[in-house]
Amino acid sequence: MNEITITELEPGTFGVELEEGDETTSHRVRLEDDFLDDAGLDTVEREALVRETFAFLLEREPATAIMTEFGLDDVARFFPDYVDEVTRRLS
Repeated sequence: MNEITITELEPGTFGVELEEGDETTSHRVRLEDDFLDDAGLDTVEREALVRETFAFLLEREPATAIMTEFGLDDVARFFPDYVDEVTRRLS
């Protein structure tokens, strides 16, 4: 079971710690307003979006493979189904 701890560092930027077994990884995630608007995610609660983004990523790769710093637009570039899937999960 993965433990996800999310902390808002500043507006639009979150720190995330993932505990996966005996490993802990740290990540910094940017939520760019332009991307959120274009993806139709601008009305979604930010912490919920970050949490679902990590759930999405952890279904596809181990925590140690997730970039330490990235924006949501990076996730959409690597995983074309990201926006549709996260939108479905949060609706």
